[in-house]
Parts: sequence; C-alpha cells; structure tokens
Amino acid sequence: MIEPFVHESSIVHPSAKLGNGVKVWQFCHVMQGAELDDGTSLGQNVMIGPKVRLGKNCKVQNNVSVYEGVTCEDEVFLGPSMVFTNVMNPRSGVNRKSEFRTTLVRNGATIGANATIICGVELGRYCFIGAGAVILKSVPDFALMVGNPARQVGWMSMRGQRLHFGEDGKAQCPEEGRWYLKLPDGKVQEEAI
Repeated sequence: MIEPFVHESSIVHPSAKLGNGVKVWQFCHVMQGAELDDGTSLGQNVMIGPKVRLGKNCKVQNNVSVYEGVTCEDEVFLGPSMVFTNVMNPRSGVNRKSEFRTTLVRNGATIGANATIICGVELGRYCFIGAGAVILKSVPDFALMVGNPARQVGWMSMRGQRLHFGEDGKAQCPEEGRWYLKLPDGKVQEEAI
C-alpha cells in the first residue's frame, strides 16, 4: 500500500476517502464524502466538492473545482482552470441546491485548459475536449470537440492521437497501431482484436 500524500496547506475532510498513492498538492480542499481512487492526483488550488467521485489515476490540474453532482471514471484528465457547473440557472438570492444536475465523465476522457462543461451532460470514453471549448450537450466516445459552443471536428484514439477514417470506415492510431471502426450510426468504437 502506498499512503496518500496530502500537502500541509491542504484540507481533507475526515469522511473523504483517499486511495493508494493519491496526491493532494498545495491549497486544495477535499470536502465531505468525496472519494479519490488509487493514483489520482490533485494539482494546486483544487476543490473537490461533497460526494464527488474521481476514479483511478485521474489527473486534476491547477485551479479546478469539481462540484457535487460530478463523477469522473478512471484516467480522466481535467486541464488547468477548466470549469464544471452544477446548476442551469443560478441566482445568488435563490437556493437551487435541490436542482443540481449530474455530469458523468467516462473513462479516459480529456478536458482541456479553460474548457467549460455545462451540467447535465455525459462525456464519452476517451473523448477530447479542446482548450477553451464550451460543452452544452453530451459528447460521444472518442469525439474531438472544439469551440464555443463546441462542435465535433473529428475523432481521437485512446492514446490521444487524431484518427483519419478511410472509405472502409476504419482508422488506425498512429502511435500504438490500434484500429477503430466507424459504425453505421456514426459512432466510433475500438475494433475487436
């Protein structure tokens, strides 16, 4: 077992669960009921809200707040200063905690620096959200999204490489050689070996 590391300037609520090898760097706050699975790392000035769950080997970069209602599966990358929301129409004078919407970030997804994820969406496995993109709706597996509002401009492999599909509906990752298949419904999946 590798004990979690928590920097002396950070606050971790006693009810939070930290897995093997978790690293919590400077000026972080991990709130009650949060769960950080094995190998997850929080950069400087990160807030993990109540009941948030981060899967194994997630990387949360500096200045990110992960609010209640957000779940990240394994190996999710949250880029510097990216933003989650949890209420659709916030007002300072109106308590809408009962209206929090859930956001699910699937295995291997990457969210680039300064991107904004509007609550109530699902980000597919290994999708890639470009820096500064604003996500207003759910994103398919392997999709490459850019812009404000975000639009899909392509597909990415599990290794984070751009995929180029041939007329046969197949693409190969240039880094690892894994093949991907474009399905009749327009979705993409890794090809069975």
